[in-house]
Amino acid sequence: MRNFFSILFIFLTFNIYCQNLNIIADSLRIKYKIPEIAFAIVSVDSIIEMQTLGFHKIESKNKEDEAKSNDYFHLGSNTKAITGFICAYFVEQNKINWKTKFFDLFPKWKKKSNEAFYKITLEDLLSHRARIQPFTSGNEYEKLPKFIGTKSEKRKQFCEFLLKNEPVKQNNKTFNYSNAGYSLATLMIEKVSGKSWEELVNIVIKEKLKLNYKFGWPNRFELNQPWGHWIENDTLKSLSPNTKYDLSLAEPAGDLSMQLNDYAKFVQLNLSGLNGKDNFLKTKTYEYLHYGKNEYSIGWGNIKDEKREISEHAGSDGTFFCYTQIDKKRKKAYIVQTNCATEDGQKGLFELLKIMKKKYGS
Repeated sequence: MRNFFSILFIFLTFNIYCQNLNIIADSLRIKYKIPEIAFAIVSVDSIIEMQTLGFHKIESKNKEDEAKSNDYFHLGSNTKAITGFICAYFVEQNKINWKTKFFDLFPKWKKKSNEAFYKITLEDLLSHRARIQPFTSGNEYEKLPKFIGTKSEKRKQFCEFLLKNEPVKQNNKTFNYSNAGYSLATLMIEKVSGKSWEELVNIVIKEKLKLNYKFGWPNRFELNQPWGHWIENDTLKSLSPNTKYDLSLAEPAGDLSMQLNDYAKFVQLNLSGLNGKDNFLKTKTYEYLHYGKNEYSIGWGNIKDEKREISEHAGSDGTFFCYTQIDKKRKKAYIVQTNCATEDGQKGLFELLKIMKKKYGS
């Protein structure tokens, strides 16, 4: 009988501990005025904890707008890891390699392009080492000429424009972050595959991995999904799907949305691969994606020393925020997502991350 009560006590304590993470997450959500927050802790072979809390819109707290487990969150620049993953698939298929030069695939463009870009490769573009202008702010896009055609055709014209212009000035940085570089890398994959980027995402993510995704904001395909938020006149405001906000020119760099469960499965593939398990890609490929370059490799920033092997990325278009960290040595991954990207919202997100890591021994 004593053993029974001991086991019961341990069980109840464990349940309270698990419940507390949900309570803590929701209290942080309320404290930092985050409409909706989602989090997951992932191991090599399981999703340890996963929860979505709050409401789709700050203005509405009715039943219909409550957070749901199948809600989509905009990944922002965490899309880059997916783009790198798709590129890696074609490298493994011997359709291209990391050191393939851009102008080997587009020789007719070379004469009209800036000489500074003549030697850029696929890995240079994906690791932000090609000195392509950043295009990380709306002001840069507003100054562009008008491109016409499909999304793929517009990106191609955008890429031609990029290569004719000046590179980022030489500096002492390890890398120079660029959303636009991912559009150029994508163009290379479109060339060797004969398919548009949109088709390639569908083939790899949907058909092969069986993961759901959407391009753009979640509320642009269904109103009863999380709405992004930003500050207007000192007030947090939800953004209509009709808001003039187009990221299609840099779509491969930051414009996918996914359900947390499916995104966690994608992260788990990476965690598993980093820990010696071949899956959709080979272990050596995952190692290259995460640690092939110092500080920033292919869609992942990294920290690697005697004590730590951590890859991470944050993504935001200013309306959602997503942060993902993979701790290779401790075999855990952490995901936190919100449908706002305010300074306070980010404080809440990283406070929750700290608590998650403390709980799971990281």
